[in-house]
Amino acid sequence: MSKFDKKRSKSQPAISTASLPDIIFMLLFFFMVVTVLRDAELKVKVVTPNATELTKLEKKSLVNNIYIGKPLAKYANEAGTKARMQLGDKFADEKDIPLFLEKHRQQVPENQRGGITSSLKIDGKVTMGVVSDVKTALRKSGQLKLNYSAKPRAE
Repeated sequence: MSKFDKKRSKSQPAISTASLPDIIFMLLFFFMVVTVLRDAELKVKVVTPNATELTKLEKKSLVNNIYIGKPLAKYANEAGTKARMQLGDKFADEKDIPLFLEKHRQQVPENQRGGITSSLKIDGKVTMGVVSDVKTALRKSGQLKLNYSAKPRAE
């Protein structure tokens, strides 16, 4: 008789990984559904000018993007070669601005409607006449908060 008995090792069972693929696919589908990649496909060429004094917009959901520039080559037959304005996914004129703004206002909660800003993303080669027409239409529509988009100047 032995005074010292061998202790049996108390091994724990292995962790089951059978449900791991299910969890991974659930996460994948969740992020595919929730992620928004881009609001609008750019149909105009926009090369924004450089600037030194820039501020970042805080709430992107309160921003209307208005693009102004020459149409891309694949849209030249449809829109011509002069500078055009793009609202959302389509080319537009100044008369379309009030409806565009109203659609955006309806999507924003009522207590945040005062913070809506229109961001003008304008190509550096566009004439100021087109820009002033757009600004006049925005003013007539009651949109007084404007932002000019630019990229930081490399120093």
